[in-house]
Amino acid sequence: MHSDLHQHCPFCTLPADRIVASNDLALVIRDGFPISPGHTLVIPKRHVGSFFEATAEERNAMLALLDQSRSEITAALAPDGFNIGINDGAAAGQTVPHLHLHLIPRYAGDCQDPRGGVRWIMPGKADYWSVR
Repeated sequence: MHSDLHQHCPFCTLPADRIVASNDLALVIRDGFPISPGHTLVIPKRHVGSFFEATAEERNAMLALLDQSRSEITAALAPDGFNIGINDGAAAGQTVPHLHLHLIPRYAGDCQDPRGGVRWIMPGKADYWSVR
């Protein structure tokens, strides 16, 4: 049973049919608001807000599921690349205060110029390769 503190956390109260894979310490769901086909979240089962608060065992469990999810997405959807990211803290854009790792499949042509990848969180600083 979840404590009162976490009873409203969407990742602490996931319905079983949302979970696509799990191990002892972490689980996998498809993102409810996917950026691309196959957008997946890897989440520790324990309510923890930050990657830096997760135990080494939780991190290892998450990374094992990240590898498994990448293999499954690659077999099913054949993406051309992936973005992997964690928004850690409200200032970094975290909207659900429960640690979750994004695995975002990328497809050739899904945006005009994918160079810079995650650097585009700060659009004015993303393009470091163009002559200014």
